[in-house]
Amino acid sequence: MEYLENFYNSFSEDERLLTQHGQVEYLTTMKYIHDNLGSRKASILEVGAGTGRYSTALAREGHNVTAVELVEHNLDIMKSKLTGSETIEAVQGNALDLSRFGDESFDMTLVLNPMYHLYTKADKIQALSEAVRVTRHGGFILAAYCMNEAAVIQHAFLHGNLKKVLDNDMVTPEWHCKSEPKELFELIRTEEIASLYAGLPVERIKLIATDGAACYISECIDSMDRYTFEKYMEYHFATCERQDLIGASNHTLDILRKL
Repeated sequence: MEYLENFYNSFSEDERLLTQHGQVEYLTTMKYIHDNLGSRKASILEVGAGTGRYSTALAREGHNVTAVELVEHNLDIMKSKLTGSETIEAVQGNALDLSRFGDESFDMTLVLNPMYHLYTKADKIQALSEAVRVTRHGGFILAAYCMNEAAVIQHAFLHGNLKKVLDNDMVTPEWHCKSEPKELFELIRTEEIASLYAGLPVERIKLIATDGAACYISECIDSMDRYTFEKYMEYHFATCERQDLIGASNHTLDILRKL
C-alpha cells in the first residue's frame, strides 16, 4: 500500500492518458465500453478508478457510475473534477472486498487498474470473483492487464536497463518479470490471463490490445498531425483484436460476459 501511495501521489495518470500516444489506450477502452453497452444508459462500477478519467467521462454521458478507489490522493483528485451534475458516487475501497455492494448490482464492472498491482494469483482471482459477483447476469466485466513482453523489451532493452534487470534478478530464465510490490507493476502473459477466470461463471467476448505499439513509438505518435493520428487509430482498431499481436502490447483488456 505504501508503494502505491508514494507512486500515485507523484504520478499523473490523467496526463499520461491525455498525451496523444496515451489517447490510444483511452480511446480504445472507451470504444469497447460503448460497444458492449450499446445505446442504453447503464449502471457502471469502476473498481480502482484512479483519478476518474473513465468514471467521470461515463457519468457525463448519463450513465449511473460508482467509482471505487484505494488511494486517497487519487480519490481527492477525482472528487475535485465533479461539478455536482454527474450521477456518480466516489468512495474509497479495495478491489478484493466489494462487500458494500450486493450481488448483481451493476450492468458493467470495470477493473482497469487493480490487476496492475495484485501480485498473487489468489488475489487476482479474488478481485475478478468480486467483480463478477456484483455484475448482473448478461452483464460485462472489463479487466485490464500490464503485459510482460512489452515491459522486457522497453525497460530492459529500449531504455538501457538490462544490467540492472539482470543484476537484481528481476526476470526468470524464461524472461518472465518477477514482479514485487516495490516494482509497482505486475506483469502477465496472455495464457495467464485466461487461467484467472477458468472457474468463474463468465465467457470471454474478446481479449484486445488497448495500446498495441503506441508506447514503442510514443514520440512518433505524439508528433503526428491530426490527420495522421486519425489514420493511425484506424490502423490500431483494425489490428487490436489480432491474437498474434496482443502479447506485445503494453496493456490488454479482457472483456468477459457473466453467464
